[in-house]
Amino acid sequence: MEDSNNIKPAKERKIKGKVEIDIQKCKGCELCTIACKENALSLSETINIKGYHYIIANNESCTGCVNCALVCPDAVITVYRTHPKKKPIAITPPDIKEQLQSMLQPEKKRAYDNSKTHERK
Repeated sequence: MEDSNNIKPAKERKIKGKVEIDIQKCKGCELCTIACKENALSLSETINIKGYHYIIANNESCTGCVNCALVCPDAVITVYRTHPKKKPIAITPPDIKEQLQSMLQPEKKRAYDNSKTHERK
């Protein structure tokens, strides 16, 4: 019996994905696990150097949809799409952190202009 949505399981699809996570920067917010429809991501039992439980990937289930990389607030997830006859394609989110910091930091101005020197009499 066929599925009414005609969606094949990840094992039968031609395009697969591979997720790489920078575990030392991951804060374990689990937004990516919620976004992953294939349940390819889960929270680890161990912690990273910052003291957070980080996300681990089950690449056998990954379809390369990149939802996890798009919702990651710290941009620590890179997704590679693989096709049996083509080279892998790396998909990373834009460096949002730097863009936001440049937008949010006001220009620094001098509160007092001390560029002029005056001699005492």
